[in-house]
Amino acid sequence: MNNTLQFLLNSDYIKPTRNFSLAYLIMDSVFIIFFIVLFFVTKRRITAIFSLLGGLLYWIVDFGIFYAATGSREIFSYSFSDYENTLVSLNPLGIAGVLFWMSMSYGILDFAFIWLWLSKDKKALEFSALIVVWWICCPLLSDFISNAFPSMLCFQTQRTTDKYHGIMGLIMVVGYIIVIVMNIFNKDQTKKIPIVRLFVIGFLAQFLWEFLLLVFGVRSQTYGSDFTRSFLTLLQDSLVETNLGMPYIYFIHKAITKRYSDDCKRIEPKKLN
Repeated sequence: MNNTLQFLLNSDYIKPTRNFSLAYLIMDSVFIIFFIVLFFVTKRRITAIFSLLGGLLYWIVDFGIFYAATGSREIFSYSFSDYENTLVSLNPLGIAGVLFWMSMSYGILDFAFIWLWLSKDKKALEFSALIVVWWICCPLLSDFISNAFPSMLCFQTQRTTDKYHGIMGLIMVVGYIIVIVMNIFNKDQTKKIPIVRLFVIGFLAQFLWEFLLLVFGVRSQTYGSDFTRSFLTLLQDSLVETNLGMPYIYFIHKAITKRYSDDCKRIEPKKLN
């Protein structure tokens, strides 16, 4: 049996690990506030509200399910200059705080990306570029600051995905079966649900930030030089973790945008002559 197959059979093979410095956390928090304010300034209030709710949903799932219910989430603190000797497990309050930041950060940006592209927003590319540029630059800036202050506090998050990916797969297959069956029985070709578009948006929403975290050394650092393990973890997460919600988000998006414009103004139903 080759090493790759052995790894795949291990229960802890799929174990995403991320490392953030305190500088990263602070800078990213400021960016998220700026990003949401920008939505409100440009009268994208529904997009902003949906993004904020997405962040809260991520936190409920991450803290309530991954940490409290399944025990699949672990978070440690350590000194930037002395990782091996200072790794300390956080208490529940500390874990709740770190997960709140992380969930709000990636939840807001993830759900914003989805809503913008589902809405075919005229500025979807610009907002998406802003997100991607930040994901590239934030690790570089935080590393620069951490090198200048070697005693900088850092955090490492870990989770074992084999404990819940089966449930995620069930949620995903039910959602996509619903939209596929609806399309099969839908005789009006103009009203078919864009299944490929949903899947691509869901995949890219997760893959872009997972890939950039990997490239810039935030993700999977404990895997060492095992690129196969890192990439398979990234790919599995990207195919499932955001995509599982896309059919349901589509119905929510359709119901809301039918009644309200993005600036929260109610859309009056068209009157028949």
